[in-house]
Amino acid sequence: MTQTQENVVVPAAAKILPVNLSHLSRVGARPAFLDYLVQLWDFRSFIIYDARARVKSGTRRDKLGSAWLLLNPIFNGVTYFVIFGLLLGTGNGIPNFIGYLTIGIFMFQMTSGAITGGARSIQQNRALVQGFTFPRAALPLGVNIREAMVNVPMILAMLLLVLVIPPTEPITWRWLLIIPVLLLQFLFNLGVGMALARVISRVNDVSHLLPFALRALMYLSAIFFSYERFIQHPVLLSIMQANPMFIIIDITRDCLLYGVTPALQSWVVLTAWSLSALIIGSVYFWKGEESYVRG
Repeated sequence: MTQTQENVVVPAAAKILPVNLSHLSRVGARPAFLDYLVQLWDFRSFIIYDARARVKSGTRRDKLGSAWLLLNPIFNGVTYFVIFGLLLGTGNGIPNFIGYLTIGIFMFQMTSGAITGGARSIQQNRALVQGFTFPRAALPLGVNIREAMVNVPMILAMLLLVLVIPPTEPITWRWLLIIPVLLLQFLFNLGVGMALARVISRVNDVSHLLPFALRALMYLSAIFFSYERFIQHPVLLSIMQANPMFIIIDITRDCLLYGVTPALQSWVVLTAWSLSALIIGSVYFWKGEESYVRG
């Protein structure tokens, strides 16, 4: 051992040892996209458990509990029927307007709730995002799974209303086509929600604009009127028919109300919308992975 002028003892012959840093990664670094999807899959148990817990606790403080999951869309349907069906007469010429309106409201509410929840998932869980390391896509994905669980009784109620409210509609094999419709709707909701989650995490003001955007989407989805009103306006008609929410509702009405097999073009366009939303939304969300911690 030797001693320097500053009286600091240092080794006489310090030995430099090589350190392999190839297996180390920066804390919070964004992984490759495929690795990110693998991490998300590894968190599947947590995502499903959290979704179930939030479904059970969502209406725990209400005396009617989970009944509100059915009462909310039913009350919305009654309100729209009184205003648009009775007062404004928008249902004139639409066979089985009550069933037409019921399907439109229930299907739109499923998308509205999923997109709103997914879009706000990062901002509303800021403490969780900054306190723990996990793929942040688990949050909007968990919201969509929770909404899917919540929507199961809503879908059953919608089918029941179509069966019991006159004029009643018979059950046909086309009712099974609602399953792929709901799957494509889930993918579309998830993709849009993930894209908006990144935007709102940086600019919270967008969350105040989201209800207005969803309201505009609702009016473009022909929920309480027929799209035939726009036959004399080809531009508006084209915009409406290209609207993914309109396609979802229109396919569902064909299957449940009219006993008609939906056109292949409708399936192709809806599939393109859903896959495009999912791919673009997930990649866009993944690219902002490191920014969510900084807030």
